[in-house]
Amino acid sequence: MAYITRRLAKFVGSEASGIVLVPNVTTAINAVVRSIPFKKEEKIFCLNITYGAVKKLLKYTAESLHLEYQEENLNLPLTSKQEILDLVSSKLSLNTRLAVFDHIPSNAAFIMPVKEIIDICHDRGVPVLIDGAHALGALPLSMKDLNPDYYTANAHKWLCNPKGCAFLYVREELRSRTRPLVVSHGFGSGFNSEFIWSGLRDYSPFLALHTVLDFWNAVGVNRIRKGMHGLLSQAVDLLVKAWDTGLLAPISMCGSMALVELPNELSRNHTVEYSLAESVQNELYYRYNIEVPIKALQDRLYVRISAHIYNELPEYQRLASAILEIAKSKGGQQARDAMVRKLDDAAR
Repeated sequence: MAYITRRLAKFVGSEASGIVLVPNVTTAINAVVRSIPFKKEEKIFCLNITYGAVKKLLKYTAESLHLEYQEENLNLPLTSKQEILDLVSSKLSLNTRLAVFDHIPSNAAFIMPVKEIIDICHDRGVPVLIDGAHALGALPLSMKDLNPDYYTANAHKWLCNPKGCAFLYVREELRSRTRPLVVSHGFGSGFNSEFIWSGLRDYSPFLALHTVLDFWNAVGVNRIRKGMHGLLSQAVDLLVKAWDTGLLAPISMCGSMALVELPNELSRNHTVEYSLAESVQNELYYRYNIEVPIKALQDRLYVRISAHIYNELPEYQRLASAILEIAKSKGGQQARDAMVRKLDDAAR
C-alpha cells in the first residue's frame, strides 16, 4: 500500500505523505467537510454546475450547522474561461469558510480554470476543495503547481482502474485535522495511517493501481491524452456539422469530454427538462444500442460525448445519424400535431 501510494503521488505531483487512498470522491469530500470546524453564519460557496451529490452534502452541512449556503449561477453556454473567473471574483466573500469547485463538472464537461480559481480563493483567505472526479487520467495533475487546500479524484474513470479507488490530497498544515469518516485502529497514528486502517475493506482496487500505472507508462501518458483529445476534437467537428449546432464551451476548454448541443427539433414545443433528456437518452439506448448521457441545461439539450483510446470515429458517426433520425421523426410528429390542432380549430 505504501509503494502504490508513492507511485500515485508521483503521478499527481504530490509528496507521498500528502495523499491517502479512499474508496471514492464522495467519501473524500464528506471526510473533508466533516473535518472543518465551521462557525455559525460562515459561508459555503459553490456554483450551479457543482455535482449534485456534493451540493446535497453542502446544503445539509449548512442547514445542520447554521451556515450560509451560497450557490452562484454560471450562465451557459460559455465563450471563455474568463466568464467563470469573473463570476467567482465578483461573488466570493471573505466570510467564506470553504469554496468547492469541480475540475471538470460532470454535467458540463469543460475544464475549469482551477489554478486561477484557487489563487482567487487564497487571495481572500478562503480554503478551497477541488472535486477532480473526472480529472485523473484526463488531465496532467500537479498538486504542487495547483496548490489546493484539498483535492480529490477517482481512479476508475479516465485512469481505468477498477471501481473503488480514489485519492485525497490535503495541504500539509491541514492534515492533522482532516479525519476519515470511520475511526479505527489507525486513529492517532497520523494522516496516512488513519485513512488506510479505517476498518475491514477490500484493498484490491487500490493494489490494482500498480498495474494500471504500468499500462499508462508503457503506452505513454502524453500519447494517451493526446489521442483522447484528438479524437474528441474530430468527433465534435463531425457532430456540430451534422446537426448544425454548437458546443457548451469552446473545444479549447475540453479534455476528453464535451457537450454538443442537439438539434432544435428534439426540444421544439417542449419544456427542456430532465424528463425530455431522459426520453432521448432512452431512445438512443433501446432503439440504437447507444449509451450516452443527454443533458438538459438552461433550456437546451446537449449530448455529453467522451473519447478514450478504445473509441473510434465511426461510433460518433452512428450517434450523429441516430440523432438525426430521432429529430426527423419528432419533427414529423410535431407537424402532424400542428395539423390536427389546425383542423380542430377550423371545425369549431
